[in-house]
Amino acid sequence: MAEYQEILSMSGVGKTYNEPVLTNINLSLYSGKVLALTGENGAGKSTLSKIIGGLISPTTGTMTYLGQSYAPASRKEAEKLGVRMVMQELNLLPTLTIAENLFLDQLPNRAGWINRKRLREMSTPVMAMVGLQGLDPDMLVGELGMGHQQMIEIARNLIGDSRILILDEPTAMLTSREVELLFEQITRFKQRGVSLIYISHRLDELAQIADDIMVLRDGNVVCTDDIKRYNSDQLVSLMVGRDLESTLDVSARRQGNPILQVEHFTRGKVLQDISLTLHRGEVLGVSGLVGAGRTELMRAIFGADPIDSGQLKVGDPLKPVTIRSPSEAIAHRIALVTEDRKGEGLLLPHSVSANTALGNSDKVSRLSWLHADKERQLAQKYITRLGIRTTGTELAVDSLSGGNQQKVLIARWLERNCDVILFDEPTRGIDVGAKRDIYLLLNELTQSGKGLMVVSSDLRELMLICDRIAVLSAGKLVETFTRDDWTQDAILAAAFSGYQHATGSLQDE
Repeated sequence: MAEYQEILSMSGVGKTYNEPVLTNINLSLYSGKVLALTGENGAGKSTLSKIIGGLISPTTGTMTYLGQSYAPASRKEAEKLGVRMVMQELNLLPTLTIAENLFLDQLPNRAGWINRKRLREMSTPVMAMVGLQGLDPDMLVGELGMGHQQMIEIARNLIGDSRILILDEPTAMLTSREVELLFEQITRFKQRGVSLIYISHRLDELAQIADDIMVLRDGNVVCTDDIKRYNSDQLVSLMVGRDLESTLDVSARRQGNPILQVEHFTRGKVLQDISLTLHRGEVLGVSGLVGAGRTELMRAIFGADPIDSGQLKVGDPLKPVTIRSPSEAIAHRIALVTEDRKGEGLLLPHSVSANTALGNSDKVSRLSWLHADKERQLAQKYITRLGIRTTGTELAVDSLSGGNQQKVLIARWLERNCDVILFDEPTRGIDVGAKRDIYLLLNELTQSGKGLMVVSSDLRELMLICDRIAVLSAGKLVETFTRDDWTQDAILAAAFSGYQHATGSLQDE
């Protein structure tokens, strides 16, 4: 049995600002082990990691590092001792090259001049470790996509003699291949005796890479144990204080009249003769492999993309309509909560109030004059209703967590009071607490007679929240399941049925 050395110990650690955010944390980190740290947004994960990494000091409690008292005054001091962090906020300089960012503290030079050839030689093997061997070390970091920048940030921490490495949501912007490369590096770190803290709300990743788990809820530890003792449902229950299935009662839904009908929608090979009906009070799920046509169907209904042929009927009773643009869809009381909330849904540098008011100018203006008070009142209405965690209505949306950003986007459409709401990946990239809130909101909307259509790559999610699930395969609607007859295997089989050589994955977007 492997012997693990205790690297760091925390005893009674707490942090208080205006109120406690961490209470009585007791923790031990061991060489060669990965501790998964998880919990809802606001549970205290980042605060705990920042205390270990020297960014903030605890209000109470003590820490020891390799048997000595540990109280770093700064991140730089912690790094000198071998405690490194990869934060969600990247610590890169966009106007410097990849190589310069990697070795910023140890640039090879002679007589004050950087030895560029030596710098490239030093950078090449480090970049290869994280799959970036195809990039030129002399490229400016600002010219890279966010996924590549994330890998550069990770690569920086592969350099030097780390004893503790903290990874805060490291895969948020990575492709599946980049995640594989990261996990390979984590395995190498373990073999070298490094202790790792892996912060994530992606429970499948935690189960794959971690040895132990700590769950925080409202600043308190609710579990510290071997991760293999728990399945995803049990971890969710620990994080939110209850399990989602018991929280969400779909039996009370009452399906009403048809509110939207798609007839023979066709657009090249992307959508092929698709027909379906959505009812009031119903959540209709749309499942399928990547490229099956799920998002394309939603965009076609919303008028964002044209169709070659087909008919759309909307209303109660149903009436044929022609929708050529999103503005026409909105006029017919159809909304789309896009899958790309940052690129298409939100104005990130702008405030919560400005984003909530977007598309609702008639509610916050008069005679073309914007009323700031009305804008703030509208935002506060949904901050309260949806439980948006923000310090105020004027906070920039890019300062919010993913779950709270999603709530702001949903708030905008709720104010339009549309009869049909299309949700494309509504819970992608958000924590389990925010997922629960959105599930409950969907339930509330069905009870008020809305018709909801939901695309999700998480099949378990669809089976939890939906009344029916329509399965697309290679651009065709191949089967529609009800709660009485669906199984995970049957849905997956239908999703693959349209492909002779299926290579997609429901989970790999």
